[in-house]
Amino acid sequence: MRKNIVAGNWKMNNDLAQTEALLTELQSQTKTSNAEVMVAPTFTNLWHAFQSLRESGIEVIAQNMHFAENGAYTGEVSASMLKSIGITTVILGHSERRAYFNETDQSLAKKVDAALANDMRVIFCFGEELTDRKAGNEEAVVGDQIKNALFHLGAEAFKNIVLAYEPVWAIGTGETASPEQAQDMHAFIRKTLADKYGNDVADNVSILYGGSVKPNNAKEIFSKPDVDGGLIGGASLKAEDFFAIVNAF
Repeated sequence: MRKNIVAGNWKMNNDLAQTEALLTELQSQTKTSNAEVMVAPTFTNLWHAFQSLRESGIEVIAQNMHFAENGAYTGEVSASMLKSIGITTVILGHSERRAYFNETDQSLAKKVDAALANDMRVIFCFGEELTDRKAGNEEAVVGDQIKNALFHLGAEAFKNIVLAYEPVWAIGTGETASPEQAQDMHAFIRKTLADKYGNDVADNVSILYGGSVKPNNAKEIFSKPDVDGGLIGGASLKAEDFFAIVNAF
């Protein structure tokens, strides 16, 4: 049975003092839902966050990693490095990584392979631009992103993969896909998986929505049958807002 998940992506925000303050606030909040809760601080604060939250039930995850195990890749971090400090889940393919750092379906396939080879769980992100949506190409774009990066994998691999649909036009813009739009795309994503791997795999993969989820819209979005949670950006930087979203289930 697939899991409900709410993951907070802190992006390039919060120095150590700000991270400590937010971690303290997170620990003071009460979870009333059965959702898994995750937060992704910056690399410099991962170890501190892991140590602070290890007894809290909140998992600390990474925002990115390199596909190589080691080598001359200045500024990069490998899967084994993350695992050495207790991090076992990583976000890959976020739209900002694709747009600003030229990540491609092919390079992401290598990152996914590296993560899975190190027994890590992957939150794999994808989604269409506004031009794709306006042209009616959103399903073709999303389908290709999934197929190109993931469809070389065997069915067993999807036990360690969470999918995150993020309509790029609704990230940080204040715009949000309607709950119906989110459900339609999530249903398409699940059908795409079912067509390749069968219903058993498709029905057990969690698919998160990542597009300006807020406390005032989370409950309606999460009520849709194929939406299993959210990848939360700005709202995850405020503990009260983040847990309001967690508790929307």
